[in-house]
Amino acid sequence: MIETFVVLLLAHTFADFLFQTEWMVRKKAEPGPITLHIAIVLATSQAAIGSVTAPALLYLAAAHLVIDLAKVHLGKGGLLAFLMDQAAHILSLGVVAAMYPDLWASGFWAQQVDAAYHDEIFHFILAVIAFVWAVRAGEFAIGILMRPLSLRVRGQGLPNGGRLIGWLERAMILLLVGVGQPAGIGFLIGAKSILRFGTASKDQKYSEYVIIGTLASFAWALAVAYLAQGLSGLLPPLEIGPQTP
Repeated sequence: MIETFVVLLLAHTFADFLFQTEWMVRKKAEPGPITLHIAIVLATSQAAIGSVTAPALLYLAAAHLVIDLAKVHLGKGGLLAFLMDQAAHILSLGVVAAMYPDLWASGFWAQQVDAAYHDEIFHFILAVIAFVWAVRAGEFAIGILMRPLSLRVRGQGLPNGGRLIGWLERAMILLLVGVGQPAGIGFLIGAKSILRFGTASKDQKYSEYVIIGTLASFAWALAVAYLAQGLSGLLPPLEIGPQTP
């Protein structure tokens, strides 16, 4: 079951955060864009599992459609709506994985995986998922949170500079937690505070904007990192080092 869930989560991650364009998000209330998005959801699931005929993937795509339509017609925005939407999607993945635990095992890719590398492959897949959620999904989440505040401050930095900084800091936090060195995050906070001090200290609104954005970005990355660690604990542990006969 856990393999099925992880693979379906990979497909969802790609469909929602890498293959879904801003145009699809803005026009999701229209038949064309939402149909295209659901087609991508189905295609990524089929590609991840290695099956185009599994009825469970059709059910999953239908559930994704219902969740997206509910969000569109309820007209809810904000970070809470984003989190509830993603929680509903992940719940649907868990339900499908529980109902069809052998979905991955019956697909094409499961037959191609060398048993000797099975555990490493799934830990790698989980690392990819965590990276996209920390960096790309985090961009959406922090952007939604900060959008109302950004209208009240005027930054004069490089184009997309803040976005790139957010990507890098969340990726570094994920890496530090992953290698068991979360104390290093303190150095990130210190370095960013020093570099921002000159500008932020001259403008209280901008200072508060930077602090809120930084704390939110760090909190998101930490939450993703530790949730990924928890999910990793459900996978078979990696055996590193020489094997004894």
